[in-house]
Amino acid sequence: MKIATWNVNSVRARMPNILTWLKTSSPDIVLFQEIKCETSAFPAFEFEALGYKSHALGQKSYNGVAILSRFPIEDTLEHLPENENDPQSRYLEATIQGLRVASLYLPNGNPVTLDPFQSPVQFSDKYLYKLVWMERFQKHAAQLLNKEHPIIFGGDYNIIPEAIDVYDPKGWELDALYYSNSRAAYRSLINLGFTEAFRTLYPHQKNSFTFWDYQAGAWPKDNGLRIDHFLLSPEAADRMITCTIDRTPRGEEKASDHTPVLLELQI
Repeated sequence: MKIATWNVNSVRARMPNILTWLKTSSPDIVLFQEIKCETSAFPAFEFEALGYKSHALGQKSYNGVAILSRFPIEDTLEHLPENENDPQSRYLEATIQGLRVASLYLPNGNPVTLDPFQSPVQFSDKYLYKLVWMERFQKHAAQLLNKEHPIIFGGDYNIIPEAIDVYDPKGWELDALYYSNSRAAYRSLINLGFTEAFRTLYPHQKNSFTFWDYQAGAWPKDNGLRIDHFLLSPEAADRMITCTIDRTPRGEEKASDHTPVLLELQI
């Protein structure tokens, strides 16, 4: 089974690229982030024509997550538990072919502080929202782990885990994606017992990025970040065959600033 995660940065704006990539790569399950449309406006019909069922959780102009599948999408969960009233659509979970799969779009969190020169540091509301969201996610992930089912969390984590995952580690130290508290929260999540698919297979591979900003020639210079990840429970990690980053879509005209990550499991 082939599972993809992709922050498409507006599903309707990228439809030609998305449809072309789906036809070429033919994943069985696709996890979208940042669809940037209301649930009712999600282009389910176009995906259905390619053989995909879909479930979307959107909001107007911002955020939004979705799941496509060649198989039935069952027992869906919209939003994290204890966070159902969150107006930001960032989490969608479902059971597909015995797998518990989630598409997540973790908050960016910038700016980290209200005043970078203030002591002690006073975090901004956006950064506090990121940390609280991660705490809720970790709590839910721990509860799912106790059920001992194969679990796959795929999405845009907005976390740069290590120095190898960013073109300029020093320059990103005060950014919410690489800030020490962000990485510590991510490590705590991993330490519950999850396997981060790509780095487990390729621990020393450099320039393995999934995001390149539209500004300052980031794509042609390969000034990228690796912020899109798959986390697997032990029961899912035992089935892992490959995890690869497909750079091709990022080089297309009118591309998303992210590119897909593909996970292959033995089912």
